[in-house]
Amino acid sequence: MRPDDVEGLTVGGLLDLVTERRPEDDALVYVDRGLRYSYVEFKEVVESCARALMALGLEKGDHVAVWGQNVPEWVTLQFATGKTGTVLVTINPAYKANELKYVLEQSDAAALFLTEGVKGADFVEILREAAPGLADAEGGELELEELPYLKHVVLIGDEAESSPGITSYDEFIEEAEKVAEDELRERQGSLDADEVINMQYTSGTTGFPKGVQLTHENIVKNAFYIGECMELGPEDRVCIPVPFFHCFGCVLGTLNIVTHEGTMVPVEQFDAEEVLKAVHEERCTALLGVPTMFIAELGHENYGEYDTSSLRTGIMAGSPCPEEVMKQVVNDMGAEEITIAYGQTESSPVITQTRTEDPIKLRVSTVGRKLPDVEVKIVDVDTGEEVGHDEQGDLCTRGYHVMKGYYKMSDETAEVIDDEGWLHTGDLAIMDENGYVRIMGRADDTIIRGGENIYPREIEEFLYTLEGVSDVQVYGVPDEKYGEKVAAAVIKKQDASITEEDVKEYCREGIAHHKVPEYVDFVEEYPMTASGKIQKYKLREAAVERHDLETADTA
Repeated sequence: MRPDDVEGLTVGGLLDLVTERRPEDDALVYVDRGLRYSYVEFKEVVESCARALMALGLEKGDHVAVWGQNVPEWVTLQFATGKTGTVLVTINPAYKANELKYVLEQSDAAALFLTEGVKGADFVEILREAAPGLADAEGGELELEELPYLKHVVLIGDEAESSPGITSYDEFIEEAEKVAEDELRERQGSLDADEVINMQYTSGTTGFPKGVQLTHENIVKNAFYIGECMELGPEDRVCIPVPFFHCFGCVLGTLNIVTHEGTMVPVEQFDAEEVLKAVHEERCTALLGVPTMFIAELGHENYGEYDTSSLRTGIMAGSPCPEEVMKQVVNDMGAEEITIAYGQTESSPVITQTRTEDPIKLRVSTVGRKLPDVEVKIVDVDTGEEVGHDEQGDLCTRGYHVMKGYYKMSDETAEVIDDEGWLHTGDLAIMDENGYVRIMGRADDTIIRGGENIYPREIEEFLYTLEGVSDVQVYGVPDEKYGEKVAAAVIKKQDASITEEDVKEYCREGIAHHKVPEYVDFVEEYPMTASGKIQKYKLREAAVERHDLETADTA
C-alpha cells in the first residue's frame, strides 16, 4: 500500500482493495474462539452485516452505537458502517446507566448493538435502567420517550435471545436477505472520504463527554501513516488487547493493520496471559498496549512459558514508558522496533510517533516526531505565539487528521480549533531542533505551589530512575499554606523494599526542594479508564482522604 492508495479511500473501500490483493490471507483471528477469517471471508461477513443495517432502514449519516468488548462483531460493524455510511458511535464498556443514556441521547443514536456485559456488569440490565420504556416495547421499531431517536437494539452473543425491545444478532443478520447486493454497492458508491464515519466520546474529565466526529479520511490516512512508522507489511500479525471503543483499538489497531494488508489478532478483554498466548500461538510480530499492560505481561508468573520471539514491533501509548520497561520489551520480549505514539481522539488520534530505528533513549524521553502530512507547532500558553526549540508551550497540530468537530457542540469546537485550523491539544510540550517532542503534561495538570509551576512529568521521569520503582504518578493535593503540594503514588518492583523516606531523600538529592513530594503513597495499581489512561484525579481524591487534607484554593 502506498500513500496514493489511501487518498480519497473510505473505510469500506479500504477493505475492498485489500481483499482484491490478498483474498486468501488471514484477516481476523481470535485465538480463544478458534475463529479465523481470510480477507474474502471477512468481507462476506461484513457485507452481510452492511445489508442488514440497510434492512433496518438506516440511512447514510444515521448513528449506530456499539457497546461492548473486543468481540468479532465489533470489527464487523466497524467495516459494515464504513460501507453503508452509517456513523459508528463507540461507547465505553465501563459506562453506567446515566452515562449510557447521555451518550445515546446526545449522539442521536438510531441503533444500539451491545454485548451481554463485562466484568460482572449486565449491559441489558444497565440499558433497561437507562431506558425503562424498553420493557414495554413490542415488535417493530422502538418508540422510547426517554430516547426518541433509538429505534433498534441488537444483542450480540453466541446464545443471545430476543426479549422485549431487543433483537438477537442472528435475527438481525437474517434481515440481510431483504437487501440486494446491488443496493449495497450503490450506497457504498455514494460515500465520500470527507464524510463523518466514526464518533468517539472523550473521557469527560472536564464537563460532559463530547462526541468527536471523525471522517473516513481522518482515520484511514492516520492509520496508514501509523503503520508506516512501524514498517508494517502483509506478513505482520498484530495482537490487539487494547479496547476497540477507543482510537487505540480501532485506528492504531484494526485500521492500521488493514491499511498494511496484515492480520488482526484481537484479545477480547485484556488479560496478560491471554495476550501472551495469542502472541505465542499466532506468532504475532507486533503488540499494542499501554505501559501498564506490558508491565503486567512481563511480570506474569507464567511469562516464561510463552515464546514472544516472533515480536518485532508494536505501539506503546497512553502514558510515559519507564526506561527499564522499554528495555525489557525490547530485550526480553523481542520487540526491538516497538514505537511510541502520541495524540488525542480529536486528531484521529496520532500526531507524533517514534520510528523503528530510533534508539531506546528517544523512545522513552520523547513521543517521536510528526507523522507525514501533519503540521505541529508549540505556542506560548498566554500569548499564542510560536516558541523556539526546547521551549515549553501548548502543542498545536493541523492537517488531514483534525476532527470535523464535536457533535452538536460548535462553541466547544471553536475553543480547541482556531480560525486557521490549528487544533490546540492543551498538552504542554517541548520540541527539539530535530522535531522530536517531549510531553510535559496537561496544562490543567500543572501543580501550582506557592505561585511556582511544577510539571508532574518532570518529577515522574526523575523517580523512574530510582531503583525499586516500577511505576509512579505525580499530582497536586490541596495545601492551606501553598495552595498545592506535590504527592506521588508509587508502584514498587517485586520484592523492592524502598520506603517513603527513601523516595523523598532521593528527590531532595536530585531535584529542587519545591518539587519534592510531600506525600508518598505505595499502591498496588492505579485507577484507570477502560482505554488504559490513568485517572490522576482519583489518586488525588484518595490522597486527600488518606492524609485528611482540607480542600484549599490553589494559589
